[in-house]
Amino acid sequence: MRGQVMRGLKVLALAGLLAPALSACVIYDSTASDNVRVNVTRNDAPSAETIRGARIDDGALVVLVSSNGCTTQADFEVSVADNRQAEVTVRRIKEDICRSLVAVPDVELRWTYADLGIEAGSPVRIINPLK
Repeated sequence: MRGQVMRGLKVLALAGLLAPALSACVIYDSTASDNVRVNVTRNDAPSAETIRGARIDDGALVVLVSSNGCTTQADFEVSVADNRQAEVTVRRIKEDICRSLVAVPDVELRWTYADLGIEAGSPVRIINPLK
């Protein structure tokens, strides 16, 4: 009987230790604003592309990426987080598997502020790592 009680206490102790690890928490600050955005990161989502450079040119974001010879703008998706300043992340969604015999320069990708849904002249922060 005593062995069963001890085993029961061990199970309860283990459950108490595991409960915080198995639970989730959402904190909502109702004083912040009425607009609440929840972003869920997929485990299979592509990571941010390592870029060669970025600049703002004539009302557009221009990003320089590496290419094997077939990279196009359609191979990328852009996400914009609306914080104090817009935070832009560029992700490659289609791999460039070409093997060009001629040296291929980096490719410039261009998105206007309107394409990104950002007000013209707003500050932009690029989240991608730089190579």
